[in-house]
Amino acid sequence: MLLKNNVILITGAGGGLGSTAALALAKQGAHIILLDKTIPKLEAAYDAIVDAGGPAPIMYPFDLAGANESDYQELADRIEEKYGALQGLLHSAVEFSHFSPLSHISTKDWWQSLHVNLNAPFLLCRMLLPLLQKSPHASIVMTSDSSARNAPAYSGAYGVSKIALEGLAKILAAELESTSTVRVNTLIPGPVNSPLRKRAYPAEDKARLPAMDSLAEAYLYLFSAQSIGVTGQAIDARTFHL
Repeated sequence: MLLKNNVILITGAGGGLGSTAALALAKQGAHIILLDKTIPKLEAAYDAIVDAGGPAPIMYPFDLAGANESDYQELADRIEEKYGALQGLLHSAVEFSHFSPLSHISTKDWWQSLHVNLNAPFLLCRMLLPLLQKSPHASIVMTSDSSARNAPAYSGAYGVSKIALEGLAKILAAELESTSTVRVNTLIPGPVNSPLRKRAYPAEDKARLPAMDSLAEAYLYLFSAQSIGVTGQAIDARTFHL
């Protein structure tokens, strides 16, 4: 039980990778705060954790695209009131609809994608950092993309946001390295058989892809004491081995 009594908040916790991470971390004793805008998906993630014998998680319905600054502050206040501190924050929520030339992206879609994929992680880090700093050690993990991070054509606002998100992680890690025990890293899942992958590449043979639970070891490493002292790094799950 490497994460016993650790409190970890996961955004997009009802999604493929988010729910995979939640289950993997809960199996190691973590108390998970499941944050997602879709209640049925939250309930499914909750049930999976309880059925696996993990600590009963907290479901927190939250729309990253529509939330304002006071909503983020209320989230931080509620976590402080219930737990007093936070040991982990995983940014797994993602906004992606389709590949498109930049010239064809509407202003609304551009702003929504950047808000969910970049602004929300910034706001959560800013609001929750005081709670993370109350812990002897804490971990922030951003989720990037093995293709979008290379800035290919047609990756649109999604690609721009992933490039910027990795920059945000490196800047925050550098700022905290000498003043805090909070570590900040980026996870690059690589191609896995996830709902997002199915939307992005519908014609691909998904049977050739690793299952989502193949990422469990990487999630456990990033949030457990095994990664203490590791910060500012991009961890590629395709080449990761303990």
